[in-house]
Amino acid sequence: MTAAIDIRNITKAFNGIRAVDDFSLDVERGSIFGLLGPNGAGKTTLLRVLTTLLRPTSGSAFVEGHSVLAEGKEVRRLIGVVPQENNLDRYLTARENLVLHARMHGMAPVDYHPRIDELLVLTGLASRQREFPDTFSGGMQRRLVVARALVHHPRVLFLDEPTTGLDPQSRRAVWEYIQSLREKITIFLTTHYMDEADTLCDRIMIMDHGRALVDGTARELKERLAHAHIYEVEFRAGADRYEEMLRSFPFVTSLQRSGDTFRIGLTGEEALKPLMDRVGSADLRKICLQEPSLEDVFIELTGSKVRE
Repeated sequence: MTAAIDIRNITKAFNGIRAVDDFSLDVERGSIFGLLGPNGAGKTTLLRVLTTLLRPTSGSAFVEGHSVLAEGKEVRRLIGVVPQENNLDRYLTARENLVLHARMHGMAPVDYHPRIDELLVLTGLASRQREFPDTFSGGMQRRLVVARALVHHPRVLFLDEPTTGLDPQSRRAVWEYIQSLREKITIFLTTHYMDEADTLCDRIMIMDHGRALVDGTARELKERLAHAHIYEVEFRAGADRYEEMLRSFPFVTSLQRSGDTFRIGLTGEEALKPLMDRVGSADLRKICLQEPSLEDVFIELTGSKVRE
């Protein structure tokens, strides 16, 4: 068996609404798997089923061959979990937070003290281990939460949006640490950051309304939009006027603006000439063909409207 996670037709309903709907998946052992989706797609619900916090309405799931329904205690022994929030004990020092977690997993001091020393060094927190989490930055707290999840040598690590709210430097530090774990354990990651998924994940699945929409490597997913004709157009002046004009063209399928620069999706290559004819060259600074991004795939599949 090479699958660290095996999900078979999982459904989880709340008051008749299916948050996860007949969902199946297998995650290869030693890989980093990314689950993407808009708010309300069912990512966190699925994660809670896999970590034994929720019982599914129907279906089954296995972590390292153990049923999340029938062998919950064994599953919890094998997994580490990094939730969305930094749920550290504020009345314990950084080291005491890790010791408490180790003792809850039945580890002996002779085993957990060297492990904690190792993790504090790896996360860059060794010099602050006697301090309380409230004195830490958000990035430092996040690294401590990741270290806590790894104290007991889990075989599968679940990360629920691990870098949300972090500054770029802290995000990069968490990324580097996650990458250092590659192939040592299996990592199941949910995130809203497309660049994060693109950089870290061996395999990505996009889900919405509780169902899987597409599955593959970042390159494979982006190749789905190889047929798309996406151009970057920059104007010297009159961006507001040109935005109104561009939105009126029937051959423009998508439009994103950043200052005087627009990212435009066209219905096809043949639409480029009428675009240039109508826009003209007076205020045009540049126009160039863009490679599809993972975000383009995400928006195409899940829509561009903001979710509650």
